[in-house]
Amino acid sequence: MLTRDEVYAVLHTVPDPEVPVISVVELGVVRDVQIGEHAVTVTMTPTYSGCPAMREMEADVKAALLARGVPDVHVHMVLTPPWTTDWIGPEAREKLRRYGIAPPGRAENSGFVTLTRARPAVACPFCGSSDTVLQSEFGSTACKAIHTCRACGSPFDEFKAL
Repeated sequence: MLTRDEVYAVLHTVPDPEVPVISVVELGVVRDVQIGEHAVTVTMTPTYSGCPAMREMEADVKAALLARGVPDVHVHMVLTPPWTTDWIGPEAREKLRRYGIAPPGRAENSGFVTLTRARPAVACPFCGSSDTVLQSEFGSTACKAIHTCRACGSPFDEFKAL
């Protein structure tokens, strides 16, 4: 059986299916790991309750641990506390930026998300300019918005703060 540290090392190799530059651990959806005599239980929190990538994340976590010799893998989904982009660490945020996705700012603590609100300028991940414009609140995935940089002309995704 793998140790807790070894399980986390394996989970660090499991990419987020929608943003493969960061792992499910770096995304912050892996909440806990429990090692039993013959099984490993991974507790995860979805980014939001309807996230279509969660089933794929669950399957990828199971496959990665089974491939490392864990005889039985359970994934337990919990909804509380709700996931927040504040759980994405600084190194993962930098990976997002280098990948061309503006990392999320601090999440608002209002308890709900509104689609229309005053937003601070989002820095372009390519040139760093804050002279950007929001093109659409809805990007390639529900957790991203589309912007364009006026300085360098590049379109880019922003990982929305939740």
